[in-house]
Order: sequence, then structure tokens, then C-alpha cells
Amino acid sequence: MPAAGRFVHLLKQRRFWTRFGRNVTTWSPVGAAFNTKAQRRYLFGVQGLFGVPELSCPEGFEVATKKALKKTECLLEKACCGPPGVQTVEAFDQLSDGLCKVADLADFVKVAHPDPEYRKAAEKTCIEIGTVVEKLNTNVELCQSLRKLLDNADMATDLDADTRRVAELFMFDFEISGIHLDDKRRKEAVALHVKLLDLNNEFLVGSHMPNRIATSVVPQHLHFHFANEGSFIQVGGLHADSPDDLVREIAYRVYLYPNADMFECLEELLKCRYKLAKLVGYESYGHRALKGTMAKTPGECALLSISRTAKDFDMMRGMKKKLNPRNSELMPWDHSFLSGVVRAERYNIEPSLYSPYLSLGACMEGLNNLFCQLYGVSLMSEQPGVGEVWSEDVRKLAVVHETEGLLGYIYCDFFHRSDKPHQDCHFTIRGGRWCQDMGQYQLPVVVLMLSLPQPTKSTPTLLTPGMMENLFHEMGHAMHSMLGRTRYQHVTGTRCATDFAEVPSILMEYFASDYRVISQFARHYETGQPLPETMVARLSESKKVCGAADIQLQVFYAVLDQLYHGKPQNCSTTDILKEMQQKFYGLPYVPNTAWQLRFSHLIGYGAKYYSYLLSRAVASMVWKQCFLQDPLNRDMGERYRREMLAHGGAKEPMLMVEGMLQRRPTMEDFVDALVSELEPNFETFMMDSES
Repeated sequence: MPAAGRFVHLLKQRRFWTRFGRNVTTWSPVGAAFNTKAQRRYLFGVQGLFGVPELSCPEGFEVATKKALKKTECLLEKACCGPPGVQTVEAFDQLSDGLCKVADLADFVKVAHPDPEYRKAAEKTCIEIGTVVEKLNTNVELCQSLRKLLDNADMATDLDADTRRVAELFMFDFEISGIHLDDKRRKEAVALHVKLLDLNNEFLVGSHMPNRIATSVVPQHLHFHFANEGSFIQVGGLHADSPDDLVREIAYRVYLYPNADMFECLEELLKCRYKLAKLVGYESYGHRALKGTMAKTPGECALLSISRTAKDFDMMRGMKKKLNPRNSELMPWDHSFLSGVVRAERYNIEPSLYSPYLSLGACMEGLNNLFCQLYGVSLMSEQPGVGEVWSEDVRKLAVVHETEGLLGYIYCDFFHRSDKPHQDCHFTIRGGRWCQDMGQYQLPVVVLMLSLPQPTKSTPTLLTPGMMENLFHEMGHAMHSMLGRTRYQHVTGTRCATDFAEVPSILMEYFASDYRVISQFARHYETGQPLPETMVARLSESKKVCGAADIQLQVFYAVLDQLYHGKPQNCSTTDILKEMQQKFYGLPYVPNTAWQLRFSHLIGYGAKYYSYLLSRAVASMVWKQCFLQDPLNRDMGERYRREMLAHGGAKEPMLMVEGMLQRRPTMEDFVDALVSELEPNFETFMMDSES
């Protein structure tokens, strides 16, 4: 039966949260799947991770890698020897798809699988395929086959817009990898790429490693805050939200204490990136990284600098003096905690007041309802097969459109595990593309990873407002992957310019703050009472308190990232950090700390950390112009999908923004959008006074 027909009857059976009597609630299938502990009833035979047969054991990665590389050889011959035309680009995309299907899956497994043998095998696969990709990017014969197509004016003109765009993106990959260099320098470029793969991995792993300090140094009554390791205490994070000043200070000083090996790794990484950029013809690594983005050049990123923090820091100082009169100096470890305290005191937004209304199942039903109204899409819980998932508590969702049928799959790894990274993120496991030979669409597969508490027999998982917002954010990435229907895998979903990729996820945060959306699902898990509108209004307004300081902190990080990837400075990375912290942030540098060694975004977002700010500005403009009046407007949802989500990276990012806003914004418009986010809404104060 066609995918559309297969799921129509399920759509008709979809039901939302209802309340019977006083304390009895029922959940739709998707709500029930997340509000109860997983009960596996396997309906299929044994299969590998994500349904890949080879991956039923760690050794399967070697088999899958060999299979992908063998297929690569066949496709390489097809791409190099075939006549120039659309089929050339299709061969390139098949080549990319075959490698990505193994490499992307391995990239996820190496950080998330609980079995160290799986992680080790996956990491080996990542390095092996990464090395092959770098060699392909400097394969002269492969490049020439694409150049024949693009240099032939008649042929290039006849290409449809998507095919031409993808061909140009592949050519761009060749150019930034040094294809135009002579043999000697091209080999040097490949060697630098391969070296960077190792350095990137070393820095990424090291940036998350805990530090240790002698137990005797830490006051006895604070030991329980940290992991104990015999005569040492292990500090694996900043404990930024701890109410104890001394706990935050100890964590900050110990976790950020400089590590000589990590210093050397970062210095070498930045040196290699600069050397590679210069070798292939760019002024700096920043110039190389920003080509093809909305910002275009490092200079334009600097326009995002904002300075409205003095008042925010004064509020935090006042709060610290109130809480700790003996030690009232405001320090970097105070920012997150004190801004939260100021917000909570001013707007009475204690998270425990909200959590009973925000069970995970209710939030998933809310997302289901929102997607149904905006796009005609439903989330449907599916039972995974034996060996398909890496942990018993992983849920699988089928994403189904009311007329198009099955769009793809989302694996939800939402619950805390001791061996799991404490970060919220989205992974592409398989990209979507049109398979010409099979006459059907290759369905996208993604993973969303959160770290939420497990439900109990009597209580579902209850989310804080921050957790709920993160869930909506990550689901924004997932729907970007699901709703795209690109012809080519190379530009599917989130495979787009980095400073555009965060727009759909940040836009979802606005939906998560709007009462018209929240009122459809936020119910007390015991009584069924709705979350009061005044509480939602206060929560939304509270985000503006200390908002300038929060934005300024992001500006500091973005500027630091740009400087690290600009022309080499005659000073250490710490010296650069000290100077930029004083100039762009405002809170003092703490001696004998090296925050940059924990700046893991330098790997995936090298020279592009500014993307979070620019994406927030774009999302703000889209929300205010297109959804603020009616966040559940189907026509606007369809326009959003048509103009932005559907294209992935197959269209210039600024053209997508222009299509949605129906005007081309300037960088000054983006700065104004960020600043306008801080303006108070006096209706909230009126609602509070009336209630």
C-alpha cells in the first residue's frame, strides 16, 4: 500500500488529551508514549541500529564502511567517465549520500552509544571515511568532470535551479580544499585536512573531560556537590545554576583550569586552519568559513555588537549583595544563576510552579497539535525492532503528512543516562533525496537528544520551562529535516548555511512562549487544570530581564571565535580572551582559567559562532511579521514551509529570508531585531495588576 494510504486511517484515529471526571486523564498515542516507561513488544526480527543490518554488532561498522567505500569506487568511475549533464550532479550526490549514510550514523554513535565498543568502532569509521572525503575533495579527475559541465555555458544554462546550485556547491567544496593547487601543495592540503580531523576530535573530547582537585582543598560540606574519586574530587561542569556561591566559584576555577595538552591542541588546530585557508587562497580561515553564508564576511559579523549591559549587571550586583553581603563582587560564575534569580523574583517564575503543567507527554502532544495545524503533519509513535535502538528508553516517531504520507523518522533519545553527553542536540542520520533509479524519495532519519528525568510509576517526566523550550528548539531542527523535499541529499534539511540552520529551531522558541500555543496542551498532570495565562505572560516577559547581558555574552563568544580564526596574533589564546572579555563582556577575567579550552563550538562552528545571534534576529523578524498575529495560521505555515523549510541548502539563505519576509533585510535590520527583543511588554504588567 502507498505510504499515504497506509497512514490515512491512523490520522483519522488521532485523538488529543482529554479529561474525564476529576483526576483521570487519557493521552493520545504520542502523549502516552512519552508519559510512561517504555515497554518493548518487539514485532520484528533482529536488526541493526536504525535498521541497518550490518550494525547488529560493533564489528558491523567495518563491514558497512567497506561496503560504502566499494560503492564509492563504482560511483567515482560513473562521475568521472560519464558525459556531462544532470547525471553528473546526480552521480556526485549519490557519491556523497553513500558516504554520509555511514559517516553521519557513526558520528552519532561515537558520542551517544552506551557500549564503548560501538563508540570505538564508530570513531574509527568517522576517521576512515573523513579521510576518503578529503581525498575526493582534491581529486582532479572528479573535479574536471564537474568543471566540464559548469564551464559549458549552454549546458549550465539548461540545468534547473536546484541542480545548478548543488553543482556549484560541490565545486565550492573542491575550491576550498585546494583543487586548483599544484600536486605538491594539493598533497599538503590533504595532509592538513587529515591532521585537522585528528585535532578536531582531540579537542572535542578534551573539552568535555572533567578536571580533578584534591579533596582536602574543598570544604567538607561541599563534597556532595561533586563526584568523588578517592582522594580527589572530580569537576565535570560549571555548576552555573547552583545557589551556593562557593560551589559555583570552585567549579569555575577547577573546571576552567588550564591544561597544557589542550592549549597545545588548540594552538595547533588554529594554526592548521589558518595555514589551510592561506594555502587554498583565503585571507583567513574566517573568510573561508563564511563564504556562502548570510554574513558573507567576518567584517559583517562585527555589526552584531551590542552594548546595553550596565543596567543588567547592576541588577545582578544588587541581587548578589542581597544574597551574600560579605562577598558582593559580581563574577563570571554569577551571571547565569543571578540573572535567573532576578527573573524569578521580579516575575515569580519558580520552575517548580510550571513543571506540573508541562509533562513530557503533554508537550509532545502540543508539538503534534502545532505541526498538524501549521503543516498538516502528525507525529506517530512506532515500535522499534530488536537492535534498532541503542537504549531501551529511546522512542521512535513516524512523521506523517495528511496528503503526502510518510515524511521520515525521528528517534527521540530524551532521557538521562550516566554515560550520555549532557547536551541537547539534533543529528542527521540519513538525508532525504529523490532516488531516480528507484522512483521514490529516500526518507530522512534524525535523532533528537535531550537529558530529561525518567518518568516514574506515579509521575510522568515533568519539564521546567527551559526544558520545554529546548524540546521545541530541537524539534524545530527535526521538522526542518522532515519538511524539506530536496532533490539532492547534499542540500537536504539542515545541510544549509550555518547561520541559517538555527532559524527554524529558534523560531520554535517563540511558539513555545505564546499562550495561544501553550494553552492547547499545558495541563496539570493530576488535576487537568490549564496553565494560567498570567503565568505564561510573566514567563515570556521574564526572558527580557538581563537579556542584554545574555546577548552581550554571546557577542563576546562570537567576537572571540572570529579573532581566533582571523590573522594570527602575536599572543596566546588566553591573552586574546582577556582583552575581548574586557572589551565586549564587562565581567572580569579570572586568573588561571582558560574558558576557550571548553569552547567546544570551535569545532562544529569554527568562525561561525555568530550564527546563533544572526539566526535569532532572522527568527525574531519572521515571528513578528508572519506569526505574531496568529501563530496557528495554516496559510502562513504553508508559506513558511514553501519559502524556507522546503529548500534545505538548495537556495541562497538570504533569498529564503527575502521570500518569507517579502523584503531583503540589512545587517542593521538584524541588529535592530535583537535590540527590540529587550523592549518590555506593558500588557503583562496590566494582566498582573488585574489578576
